[in-house]
Amino acid sequence: MSGAVPTTANAIVRRVGAGFISLYVLAYMGVWLALMAPVLVTLPLKVNGLVGADAAPAALGLITGIGALLALVGNPLFGRLSDRTTARLGMRRPWMIVGLLGATAGLLVVALAPAVWVVVIGWSLTQLAFNALLAAVVAIMADQIPERQRGVVSGVLGICAPVALVVGAYVVQLVAPLGQLAMFLFPMAITSACVVAFMVVLRDRRLSGDDRPAWSFREFVATFYTSPRKAPDFAWAWVSRFLFVMGQSFLLTYQAFYLLNKIGISEVQLPDSIFVATLVSSICWVLFSLVGGKLSDATGRRKVFVLASALVYGIGLLVVAFSSEMTVFLIAMAITGAGIGIYFAVDLALVTDVLPDRENAAKDLGVFNIASALPQSIAPAIAPAILAIGGGDYSVLFVVAGACTIVGALAVLKVKGVR
Repeated sequence: MSGAVPTTANAIVRRVGAGFISLYVLAYMGVWLALMAPVLVTLPLKVNGLVGADAAPAALGLITGIGALLALVGNPLFGRLSDRTTARLGMRRPWMIVGLLGATAGLLVVALAPAVWVVVIGWSLTQLAFNALLAAVVAIMADQIPERQRGVVSGVLGICAPVALVVGAYVVQLVAPLGQLAMFLFPMAITSACVVAFMVVLRDRRLSGDDRPAWSFREFVATFYTSPRKAPDFAWAWVSRFLFVMGQSFLLTYQAFYLLNKIGISEVQLPDSIFVATLVSSICWVLFSLVGGKLSDATGRRKVFVLASALVYGIGLLVVAFSSEMTVFLIAMAITGAGIGIYFAVDLALVTDVLPDRENAAKDLGVFNIASALPQSIAPAIAPAILAIGGGDYSVLFVVAGACTIVGALAVLKVKGVR
C-alpha cells in the first residue's frame, strides 16, 4: 500500500489524475453495491421466507429501521474518529479495513439467520460497518479533490449508486440458483476487491498526535450536530437531502412488496423484474448524472440543478403511485432515474462547497449523512401506518413519498452561499 502522508485539509490545488479518480469511483461504487443489493432483493426475500408475506412488510421495516438508526449514529461517529486517527496507515484507510471486515461478518449472520431477531443483529452490524467504510471513503472528496474538480468528480460519483444497483441486481440474479448465502456474499466480494484496490494507491492523510483534536463528552455530542445558526447553508442543504432521501427510502424499501402485491409479480420473477426496473432507472440516472455534473461546473451553479432534479424525482414517485402494470412502473422508474441522477451529481458538490469546517470534513460530512441515514429509519417506521390509513394501498405510500421529495426541492432555495 502507498504510505500515508502528513497533510492538512487546507485549500487543495493539486489536480488528481484519471487513475486515482477511477479507483476512487470504484471504491465508492463498491460500498453501495454490497449495501443496496440486499435491500433491493435478498433481504426482502429472506424476511418473506422467515415470517410469510403478511408479516414481511412490518418485519422488514423493523430490521431496516433499526439498522438505519445505527447508521444514523455510526456515520458521524466514525467520521469523527477518522478525523482523529493517528495510525501509520493514515486517517481513512484503517476505517476502510474495519468496514470491510465488519460488513462481511454482518452479511454472513443475516444470510444464515434462523429467525428475525438474528437478522436484526446481523443487519445492525452490517450497517455500522458500512458506515465506518462510507465515512472514510466520502472524506476523500474533501481531503484530496480540489474544488475545481469536485463538480466533475461528484457527477461521476453520482453514477456509482445506479451502476451499483444494476450490478448488484444482476449479480444477485446470476447467483440466485446457488442460494441466499451466495446472493448476500458475492456482491460483498466485489466490494472488497474495489476498496482494496483503492487502498493500495491511496496516499492517505496522516495526522500527528500533537495535531489530534481534543476529545470530551461535549465533543462526542458535537459529533452528531452542526449549529444551523452558525452554518445556515449547511443546515438547509441537510433538510433538502433529508426530505429527498425520505421519498427515495419509501421506494427502495417497499419496491419489492409493491411489485409482489400491486403489480402481481411472483417471487420467482422478482429478481428479474427488479433487475429490469433498476436497469431502466440506472440508465437514466447515469446519463443525467454525467450531464448534470458537467453543466453545474460549466455554469458555476448548483442550486437550480438540485431544485429541478428533486422536483423531477417527486413527479416520478407520483407516477409510481398510480401505476398498476409493469410498463407504467418502468416509465416511472425512468423519470425517477433522471431526477436522482442530476440530484446526486450536484448535491455532494454543493454540500462540499458549504462545509462549516474543512479541517473536520469527515465529521461534518458525517452529520450531513445523517440526512441520508435517518429517513431510512423513519420511512420503514411510518410506512405501516401510512399503508393502514390507505387501506393497504401502496399508491398512498408513494404519494406521500413524492410530496416529501417536492418539499425537499424547495428547501434548497434557502442556501445562499452558492449559486
